[in-house]
Amino acid sequence: MITDLQDILSVNIKGMKRSAIRELLKFLGQPGLISFSGGFPSPLTFPVEELKTIMMEVMNTEAAFALQYGATEGDILLRTMLVNRYKASGVDMSIDNMIITTASQQALDLIAKMLIDRGDYVIVGLPSYLGGLSAFNSYGANMIGIPMDEEGEDPAILESHLKDLAAKGKKPKFIYLIPDFQNPAGVTMTEHRRKEILDLAYKYDVLIIEDSPYRELRYEGTPQRTIYELDGTGHVVLLGTFSKIFCPGFRIGWVVGHPDVLDKIVVGKQATDLCTPPFTQRIAARYLEQGFLDPKIKEISKMYSEKQKVMLDSLEKYMPEEISWTHPEGGLFLMIKGPESLDSQALLLDCIKEANVAYVAGNSFFCDGKGYNTMRLNFSYESIEQNIEGCKRLGAFLKKAVTNLK
Repeated sequence: MITDLQDILSVNIKGMKRSAIRELLKFLGQPGLISFSGGFPSPLTFPVEELKTIMMEVMNTEAAFALQYGATEGDILLRTMLVNRYKASGVDMSIDNMIITTASQQALDLIAKMLIDRGDYVIVGLPSYLGGLSAFNSYGANMIGIPMDEEGEDPAILESHLKDLAAKGKKPKFIYLIPDFQNPAGVTMTEHRRKEILDLAYKYDVLIIEDSPYRELRYEGTPQRTIYELDGTGHVVLLGTFSKIFCPGFRIGWVVGHPDVLDKIVVGKQATDLCTPPFTQRIAARYLEQGFLDPKIKEISKMYSEKQKVMLDSLEKYMPEEISWTHPEGGLFLMIKGPESLDSQALLLDCIKEANVAYVAGNSFFCDGKGYNTMRLNFSYESIEQNIEGCKRLGAFLKKAVTNLK
């Protein structure tokens, strides 16, 4: 092993940190552990039998295509199927507005690679998705956090930051938003708020990155139009993925945007992995083509809706009165908030050891280093029974922790 590894590391890798969520995975094998930590779909939702059949069909009839290199832009059949789904929901777009990526995490990395130089400003939510924060941080972004209320990011605070930057002759490279069932908070941005933020993007000529991995997992309330659909001017780049509604192991995501933006992302992707695997893309395309996806989404939504309700009811029953939480209309997550003096990061290992329950400490999602009194809970992975038991254990643990603060 060389002796000067630390000296030859790049500035980018030195700025990266291990994922707080991935680090928790090492505890998943602990006997009896109930994990509310990862964003894992339930394995019971995976369409195993359908995929067995489709995989054999692809190998029998399309092996030469599926096992070969593919276009960087993605499988044209898959792109066509996805574009048709968007058009059916009212979004005006064509295949020229979409490329396929190796899941949406790659899309975030490529967007950061394309737009961020060290020291550039990026605007994110407080809190925001850890994977996005990690991608932007790895390229040296200065992140400005915008607090959220029950309608999403606060446009008045957003404009204040945009105005301050403009006065210094600067502007952020983009505004990063997760409008539907936001990760980690579970909040859905109202359409009125989406329009307000879009108007600010026009006023200050700033790109919006709209990350939408959970949109189709709605359990109550009224669907809001995407910011991309509300726009129509090219100010918005929309990200999607199959990871929450199909198979995360396929690692298929996509980017929707203006062709000029997509062209630069393609250039970055060619230097990264050349193409997303044609094999998994074609299987996914045939899965859509045979009409399996929409019934599967209904099935998943029913399952997760029941799990979400059980968790909300259990939190109401078992949490101490000092603890509050969000009430999402869909998605996979909700966020707990305790007294300001509560430190969820410091308590995490004790919670795993004493209560055998894992969560994600909330400070991981705050670009300003705050949020220690919050934690993210996932309700999709564990069973209904484990959700109830986990909330009971966590409630008892937090009751003790809150008492110790007094």
